Amino acid sequence: MLIRHPQPFKIGLILAVTFVGVLLLIFAPIFGDGQTGLQYSDNLFNKLSKGSSYFIPGIARNNEGFVGKPFEFNVKMDKQGDVDRAVKVLMTGGAQVGTSEGALKVSGDLGKVLSSVLADSDDMFRNRDDEVSARHGMDAKEVLRLWHDVLSRGIKELQKARKIEEANMVNQVIKRAIEPAYNFFGIEAQNIGDKALIVFALLAFYVAYTMWWGYAIFYMFEGIGLSMKKAKVKKEV
Repeated sequence: MLIRHPQPFKIGLILAVTFVGVLLLIFAPIFGDGQTGLQYSDNLFNKLSKGSSYFIPGIARNNEGFVGKPFEFNVKMDKQGDVDRAVKVLMTGGAQVGTSEGALKVSGDLGKVLSSVLADSDDMFRNRDDEVSARHGMDAKEVLRLWHDVLSRGIKELQKARKIEEANMVNQVIKRAIEPAYNFFGIEAQNIGDKALIVFALLAFYVAYTMWWGYAIFYMFEGIGLSMKKAKVKKEV
């Protein structure tokens, strides 16, 4: 008979069946608003990630030292449609813009332009996309995309001109303001302190659930006679 040790096999089988039962519950839409367990946990951790990714006030303080500093760079856009929309966004943001054969010549007060970028990013981070759209007359996510494209290309030009401090400031605005605002748009930010108990429970469940399946396999293998034992040390004569 295949099963040599019925008791361990029975324990393993019970663990395996209950593991599958819990797995079916995890994939069932019973966790509020028709969410599965995976969707619920994913949404929760996205909210907590957003709650710990709000750097805009600090970036705004850093940017105060750049108010009054002139800048200038030329950037080439990939699409003609982007050129026209970028001009609109940049001019609304306080920059002076000239165009020539798909290229933009952008200049102005760096601190003031970046303040406009931070204002758009802050509104988007707080899910106030209607305010950004009202300022620029276009989709709010498109506004942030255009800011990202222009400033990312502008960094290289600033670096070539040895404007390292200015380039670093622009990079901070991109990485710590535009990108979090764009990526987390539509998500409600939450403080991990308010959800500490749930987070701990989810992490504890993850560890326990992983061990659950491991022990199921272990006991079933033991039941059919497969087990791991320490090899005997062979003594040489």
